[in-house]
Amino acid sequence: MSSNAPAHSQPRGFAARAGQAPSPPGGVAMRQGSTAGNDDGPARERGGVLEVFLVFLRLGLTAFGGPAAHIGYFHEAFVLRRRWLSETDFAALIALCQFLPGPGSSQAGFAIGVQRAGGIGGGVAAFLGFTAPSAIIMTTLAIALTSDAGALQGPLAAGMLHGLKLTAVAVVAHAVWGMAQLLTPDRARATIALAALAIVTPGGVAAQLLAISAGGLLGLVACRNVVVDGGPVTGRGPVSRRAGTVALAVFAGLFLLLPAAAGLWGGGFSLFSAFYRAGSLVFGGGHVVLPLLQAEVAAPAGIAPDVFLTGYALAQAMPGPMFAFAAWLGALTPAAPTGAMGATLAVLAIFLPGQLLVYGTLPFWARLRANPRAAAAMAGANAAVVGILGAALYQPLWTSAVFTPRDFVLAVAGFLLLAVWKAPPWSIAALGAASGALLAMAPV
Repeated sequence: MSSNAPAHSQPRGFAARAGQAPSPPGGVAMRQGSTAGNDDGPARERGGVLEVFLVFLRLGLTAFGGPAAHIGYFHEAFVLRRRWLSETDFAALIALCQFLPGPGSSQAGFAIGVQRAGGIGGGVAAFLGFTAPSAIIMTTLAIALTSDAGALQGPLAAGMLHGLKLTAVAVVAHAVWGMAQLLTPDRARATIALAALAIVTPGGVAAQLLAISAGGLLGLVACRNVVVDGGPVTGRGPVSRRAGTVALAVFAGLFLLLPAAAGLWGGGFSLFSAFYRAGSLVFGGGHVVLPLLQAEVAAPAGIAPDVFLTGYALAQAMPGPMFAFAAWLGALTPAAPTGAMGATLAVLAIFLPGQLLVYGTLPFWARLRANPRAAAAMAGANAAVVGILGAALYQPLWTSAVFTPRDFVLAVAGFLLLAVWKAPPWSIAALGAASGALLAMAPV
C-alpha cells in the first residue's frame, strides 16, 4: 500500500509530514472532511443510510473477537477496502472514543455511520446493523438456554471459540501493521508508539488515557513539522455545534433525572436507569463494565452468578459488540413485562450515553483537529493509538489465544491471508472457527 498522497490532492484539513520534503516516505494526509478516502486514493462521496446499515450488518454478523478486534475489522472495512476514511481520520476517531466512556468500538462505528451518511440517521443505522445480530442471539439464548447451561459447553464449542480468538489475533495484527506504516513514519512518532505500548501493557483503562494524553503532549514538541494544508476550515460537517450541544445536554439530563424516575416509578425506569448509568461510567468497553452490571443489575434482579457468567462466556463467542451482553441480563430481569422488552430496554440504555457523548463531541473535535498546534498533538496521539492497539494485540488477544506452535501457525496464516491474499475478515473468521472445531474433534 503506497503511503504517498497524490500531488494534486487538496485536503480540507491538514497533512502530517515526516519532514520538509514534498512527499516524504510514509507521509500521511490528514483530512478534516467526513468523506475523506484513504490517503492512498481518491475520496469517496457520502453514502446513504441503507448502505451504512447493510455494511454494519455484515460486520455485526462476522466481527468476532471483542473491541480490540473490532478496531481491526473497521480498519479493514472502512480504510483499506471502502476508503470511507483516511488512516488519520480513523485514528482520530479511535483516539476520541478512547477518551469517552462507553463501548469504544461501537462509538467509533456510530461516528463512522454519522460521517458516511451525513447525519444521525447514519449513526443509528450503524448501531442497529452492528448490534442487532448479537443482541437478538443473546436474547434468544437467555430465554431458551438458561435452564440447560451445560449445552453451551463442550470441546466442539471450545474449539470454535479458540479458532475465533486466533482470527482476532490475525485481524488486529494486520490493523497494527497498516496503521503503523502510515501513522508512525518517522523515529519521533515510532518512539511515541513504543512509549504508549510500554505504558499500556501493564493494563488498565487509566493507562490508555495516560498514553494518549502523553502522546499528544509529546506530539507538540516532536511533531512540529505538521503543517496546515489547504484552505481554512469552514466547520461544516455532519454534526452542527448546536446539535452537538443538545446531545451533550440530553446526556447530562438523563444521567441526573433517570435515578429519580426509577425511584418514583420503578419497573422499566429502574432497568433503563441501571444500564444507562453503567454505560455512562465505564471506560474501556465490555470487560470493564462487568462489575457494574453485577452490582447494579444482576444482584438486585436475583440473577445467579453462574447464570451471569454463562451469559458473559456466550458474549465472548458472539460477533458484534461485547455490550450486547446487556441483552442477556435485560431478558432475565423481572423489571420488564417480557424478556424481549427487557433486553431491548437494556441494550438501548447501555449504548445510548456513549452515542450521545460521541455525537455531541464530534463537531468540536473536528474543529480542534484543524488547529496547527492541535495537528501536532493529534499526530502524537495517533502514534499513541498505534501503541495502544499493539498492546491490545499482546494482552488480552495473544495471551488468551496463542498457547502452542500450532496456534502461532494458524494466527500467522490468518495474518498472511489478510495482508498478502487480501482475504475478507469474515472468511478468516469462518476458517478460524472451522479449524478450531476440526482440531478439537481430532487433536494432533
